[in-house]
Amino acid sequence: MALLYLLVVLAGTLQGDRRLGLALAGVAFLLFNFFFLPPYGTFAITNPLDWLVLLTFLVVSTVAAQMLHRLRLQAVVAERRAAEVDRFATLGAEALNVARADEALAAIETVIRSTLDLSVCRIHVGSDSGADPLVTWVVEHGKAAMRHADGTIRLTESARSAPSRLEEAQGMFLPLRVRERTVGVLEIGQDRPIDLTPAQWSFLTALIYYAALGVERTLLTAEADRAEVLREADRVKDALIASVSHDLRTPLTTIKALAHDLSRLDDRAITIEEEADRLNRLVADLLDLSRIQGGALPLSIALNVVDDLAGALVQRVSGITGERTLNVSLEQGGTLLVGRFDFVHALRILVNLVENAHKYSPPGEPIDLAVRRAGSNLLFTVSDRGPGVPEAERDRIFQPFYRRAGVAPDVGGTGLGLAIARRLAEAQAGMLTHAPRPGGGSVFTLTLPAADLPTAEFPADISRS
Repeated sequence: MALLYLLVVLAGTLQGDRRLGLALAGVAFLLFNFFFLPPYGTFAITNPLDWLVLLTFLVVSTVAAQMLHRLRLQAVVAERRAAEVDRFATLGAEALNVARADEALAAIETVIRSTLDLSVCRIHVGSDSGADPLVTWVVEHGKAAMRHADGTIRLTESARSAPSRLEEAQGMFLPLRVRERTVGVLEIGQDRPIDLTPAQWSFLTALIYYAALGVERTLLTAEADRAEVLREADRVKDALIASVSHDLRTPLTTIKALAHDLSRLDDRAITIEEEADRLNRLVADLLDLSRIQGGALPLSIALNVVDDLAGALVQRVSGITGERTLNVSLEQGGTLLVGRFDFVHALRILVNLVENAHKYSPPGEPIDLAVRRAGSNLLFTVSDRGPGVPEAERDRIFQPFYRRAGVAPDVGGTGLGLAIARRLAEAQAGMLTHAPRPGGGSVFTLTLPAADLPTAEFPADISRS
């Protein structure tokens, strides 16, 4: 009978609440005494052990009612959390399935606004043009800010926990962070002071992460669109350059031939012929650049001796450098330096580097060429005493058509030499880099694969005199 009474107490607690369970425990205590403890039909207790029975029953009933009540509360909390997780999962699926990133942000704004009963909910991507200056500040500093009804601004260190004095704010600007980087701002507000419960704030904190992912997706989409536009523009540019370059070859050849014939009658025709040669070199550079970028430049990789390359270089630039000295240093260490590269294109790279050094070096300053082997590579360094290159422009000088600010347009180059040289080096599994020279000037280093000369093997029966 005690167990039956206990079941009634538990059933009442389950169907009602803790107060009903405790009330049923008290009623069961009295009924058990009235019907089942002598003297029957009274509330009197004559046997001291009966007090132990009654108190034990009351304690067990009370503890059982309390435990069941707590379990019910935990179950309610678990159901609420399960519903929130399901809502988050649905929101995440919707945000990932929408075709456009801005639609995902709009869906997140709608969920936040409807769930928290907000009048204002905006997601700012980065520092939006024309946005509130406070948005720009939050993006730059990565801190949350609250705007009060009197117009004052209060800053908070983190948006992960509910800030104090939240009830006084009518607007909040929360940073959206992904991998320690602030990508945007979540702006929320009400016509009255914001009043969020801890559960609502936890919900908002979870949604902040979804909003940050949505903003990052928007930024990545915009970046991909810009990259695609740049790739298309680059493709059109390359096609235009290749087409125009091919079309210019024939008229330039005709102009040069006619100028050569007219030079017997008029000395000014020599100038026309020289300018035609200059244009012809520009067209040749444009064609080579388009071939390199299109992967159509023919290469002849073979074993070559560095001494032959250095000798061809000295011969080629002798008419360019004039009286300027070109110092050549080969660190052979008793062995012949040999590399595996295209002789013609490697020579073209070095000629271009020496020409650049000659253009920008003061009169009388020598140009130094040093060659040495470092492991599996050959290092060709061309050093000058020119003005050097600022650190911010050391990579840009290898871009096509790039000219440094303040350089005269008639310096004699087209801005393609270093771009072609670097691409020719990379096509031969090498590289071309720039570094400042101690004391002023520049050092360009061409790296090409080194090689070892094959060892000749003779039969053992060959006699030697």
